[in-house]
Amino acid sequence: MRNHLIVVGVDGSASGRRALRWAAREAAGPGTAVRAVLAWHWDGIETDVVTATSPEEERRQAGLVLDREVEAVIAEHGSALPIARELIEGSPAEVLTAAARDSDFLVLGSHGHSGLRHRVLGSVSEACIRQATCPVVVIPSGTGKAGTGKAEPEPALRTETAQR
Repeated sequence: MRNHLIVVGVDGSASGRRALRWAAREAAGPGTAVRAVLAWHWDGIETDVVTATSPEEERRQAGLVLDREVEAVIAEHGSALPIARELIEGSPAEVLTAAARDSDFLVLGSHGHSGLRHRVLGSVSEACIRQATCPVVVIPSGTGKAGTGKAEPEPALRTETAQR
């Protein structure tokens, strides 16, 4: 029997959290593990994930984000769920596609940026779809309405494989 691996990009955002939860649900069966990967890089500029004064502080804060996100999912799904944690320095798309090279899926949360911000910043999801050697699952941002008392619906599964 072949073991399965799901790599998920973690960044401390709500959409990244949804991606990690989705991966945990998919890995609920025997023989499947989750590898939570957080890509970090210190360039002296504030980022969405952390603000640090040195590379060591950036790495420490990124590790705290990764630990917080994984611990929250383990609390929801139980400690029997194998979730490995990996903190890797580098550009998110390059780090995530390399980490997922031998996995069954790469799971990402969509931040839903559009327009100018998307053109200026680019899209990690789009870059991963182009570069990945495995299927990429993108969990949509903002499904359901906050404060309505209604449970957030399951995100639709969207997989795309890079065209070679």
